[in-house]
Amino acid sequence: MKVQIINFFKHLSITGKVILSIITILVIGYIFCLPRELFHVPYSTVVTDRNGDLLGARIASDGQWRFPPRTTTPEKMKQCLMMFEDRHFYYHWGVNPFATGRAVWQNLKNKRVVSGGSTLTMQTIRLARNESRTFGEKFIEMILATRLEFRASKEEILSMYVSHAPFGGNVVGLDAAAWRYFGHSAEDLSWAEAAMLAVLPNAPSMIHLSKARQALLEKRNRLLKQLYKEEVIDESTYELAVSEPLPEEPHPLPQIAPHLVSRFYQERNGKYSVSTIDRGIQTQIESLAERWSNEFNRSDIRNLAILVIDIRNNQVVAYCGNVNFERKQAGNQVDVIQAPRSTGSILKPFLYYAMLQEGSLLPDMLLPDIPVNINGFTPQNFNLQFEGAVPASEALARSLNIPAVTMLQRYGVPKFHSFLRQTGFKTINRPASHYGLSLILGGAEATLWDVTSAYANMGRSLLQLPQEKCSLLLASSQEKEEKRSYDKLRMTESEQQAAESELRETKQTASEASGTDIFQPGAVWQTFDALTEVNRPEEIDWKSIPSMHSIASKTGTSYGFRDAWAVGVTPRYAVGVWVGNATGEGKPGLVGARTAGPVLFDIFNMLPASRWFKRPGDIFVKAEICRKSGHLKSRFCEETDTLLILPAGLKTEACPYHHLITLSADETQRIYENCANTEPTIQKSWFTLPPVWEWYYKQHHPEYNPLPPFKPGCGEDALQQMQFIYPPMNARIVLPRQMDGSKGFITVELAHSNPATTIYWHLDNCYLTQTQDFHKISLQPSSGKHSLTAVDDAGNTVSTTFFVE
Repeated sequence: MKVQIINFFKHLSITGKVILSIITILVIGYIFCLPRELFHVPYSTVVTDRNGDLLGARIASDGQWRFPPRTTTPEKMKQCLMMFEDRHFYYHWGVNPFATGRAVWQNLKNKRVVSGGSTLTMQTIRLARNESRTFGEKFIEMILATRLEFRASKEEILSMYVSHAPFGGNVVGLDAAAWRYFGHSAEDLSWAEAAMLAVLPNAPSMIHLSKARQALLEKRNRLLKQLYKEEVIDESTYELAVSEPLPEEPHPLPQIAPHLVSRFYQERNGKYSVSTIDRGIQTQIESLAERWSNEFNRSDIRNLAILVIDIRNNQVVAYCGNVNFERKQAGNQVDVIQAPRSTGSILKPFLYYAMLQEGSLLPDMLLPDIPVNINGFTPQNFNLQFEGAVPASEALARSLNIPAVTMLQRYGVPKFHSFLRQTGFKTINRPASHYGLSLILGGAEATLWDVTSAYANMGRSLLQLPQEKCSLLLASSQEKEEKRSYDKLRMTESEQQAAESELRETKQTASEASGTDIFQPGAVWQTFDALTEVNRPEEIDWKSIPSMHSIASKTGTSYGFRDAWAVGVTPRYAVGVWVGNATGEGKPGLVGARTAGPVLFDIFNMLPASRWFKRPGDIFVKAEICRKSGHLKSRFCEETDTLLILPAGLKTEACPYHHLITLSADETQRIYENCANTEPTIQKSWFTLPPVWEWYYKQHHPEYNPLPPFKPGCGEDALQQMQFIYPPMNARIVLPRQMDGSKGFITVELAHSNPATTIYWHLDNCYLTQTQDFHKISLQPSSGKHSLTAVDDAGNTVSTTFFVE
């Protein structure tokens, strides 16, 4: 064959060779004359909900409402276009010779251009080239149109046309026109609406809604009559269509989830995004947010954000980044869901979980709730009170600060910092030493997105689902396949192999990550069990009402009343709420339990209810727990409960608060009034807390019996007899000024297991005074370091050091 071709070229004349070369060049030129991408134009950013309903859009960079290209054309629009523009669209190869001949004859007859004879394929080329209309340009359009017919199917060509055709003003493309003129999608067009849009691209500047309305109406009705004559529509449809009025003016595009649309505008500019949002839930959430915002505005609290995650599929179903997006006041444009804010107490459940999982805490283990000073850090509870000792689960449910700080000190700040980073808190990015113990009380910043996602993953652990980042984009399999094919056209073979290798590595990494989920169901179950005890705003016994469903919830308030948080989880949803001012100013009433909390429960009342999580099986072990201390039973604990705990909890300390003591007969009768004991002594297990714990604890627990006084030489050294309530060790104190400007006083206080004893006070080795019953004195020390010592009747001594600034 090769020899025959070579011989053929040898026997050709020079003229023949030139002609053959020209033909070859023309064929090659024809093959490559059409650009790979016809349209180089910017597109609007379009965002829909999970079902394809439009949420909102942002205009293209050239000021045009031009939605991303369609892949199909609605049947009504297709019929109208072919009837009006190109009846033989499916029968020609880009150029219709009869239409071209008719146009030439009409133009010659009228001595002016009255018809172009362009097919829809040629019009598509003209839209792509956007050149002046000349005979030369018309010839180029014909060539490119035939070439386009070889590359694309008829459906694809029609989709290109309707996606880029002008529809008057700055409206380009069928989708933008349908929404701007009729307020709904192109798939829902009526015959009258489709006919109006079909005639608009023919003369979009001359026929418009605001001018020449009568001409537009007549042109539309003529097209409808043609459709009726060709039996595309029946008589009743025709009569209904011609009676339908033209739209009065363009409709504004929907403004649902505007902050989400803006987020996609930043991340996916010019693309069509199918989000995971459920439009029905979204609109209800926005209405609820507006209602609560009007309430909060009375207290000058102007901003509110809500995030709702369906934890079963880990998809966001409602995204309210803020309220009043359309109002141009300070802070309304801020997407608070993405904005780092002080966490307040919202991180406490993660510390509770981590300690349970590690085995350094049991759910009801007593924690100290007393004044503390840790290197100058003096946390306070929200109510500025102390209870001496509180079960860990109760401390979490009531969001007490001092027990939380004690827990973090025991667990370790670096370890907790690392845990939070693994959980997904990207904004906690400074060293652990930067935050210190304040990390648990709002010393760090987090986003509502990260907080709600972390709580959602806790819920997913109980549903035995992989823990991963929640999704905001719902891409159909068709869209993914189209994108993959589209990208492959632009890749070399080596690039394709590299992309496939990267995809395999990504899948393998995801698979490995799913096997090392950070939250384990056992500790999550116990954490949620504590969080279901959080007081609800309704101030009712919600457990007694069958219609009320269980919710694991937590509120938080940042320092200075700048941020109010509330997060809740059910087996169906995780909901995060933030209330405050995006500008950062605090307000006295901005408290999580009073603002964000009621919003949270209002949302859950609106969402479908679901049964509570099933308790994880084969994870817990039975253990005997001291009923009073929450620790593992010691040999002196008499009142115990058999509870299910995590296996790691078996290594916790046995109850250190029960001691075996010996009581005399008189002491037994004094304590137990009805006791008829005749024995000279009796041994008794006694629940005893450290002196400072005891001092506060017995104020809230009248049933608590302090330890009776020791008989001299009978074990008083076994227990700590007294502790300073104030000042704590190494406290730094600033003395207040009196009204006359003189230096004020400091009041020091001490707790003793036997208040009736006498205490002798010494400051810097100098005797001051003595007290009995109430061990509290006032001092006026000079600036500098001081040592305060207290000695009781039995010679027991306790000292503390403090600094006066």
